[in-house]
Amino acid sequence: MASLLAGARILLVEDEALVAMMLEDMLLDLGCVVVGPAARVDEAMELVRGEAIDAAVLDVNLANETVLPVAEALAARGVPFVFGTGYARVDMLGSFADRPVLHKPYRSSDLSEAIRRVVV
Repeated sequence: MASLLAGARILLVEDEALVAMMLEDMLLDLGCVVVGPAARVDEAMELVRGEAIDAAVLDVNLANETVLPVAEALAARGVPFVFGTGYARVDMLGSFADRPVLHKPYRSSDLSEAIRRVVV
């Protein structure tokens, strides 16, 4: 499956440093190029505006911010994304409730399947 994702530029938005490092390692193992990681909405928005991105992994809650502005910017550009969350309920996703959701703790197989589904 790594060959299907080789070279895919994946924006990583995650505010917990250890989780971001783990996700970055997983994405690199899949052959992806990691854009970021960004820990705040403003950092992520800067990357959305300035980088080539094939897909994104977005933590739903960034400290006291919601990641929805980033999701809206990606959707406007036609960039697919998956959400990540530690919450059991995902009703806060609003119009993006149909997007794939990864639940913490993350597993590499779930991440690769979700990214593959939106990229390929």
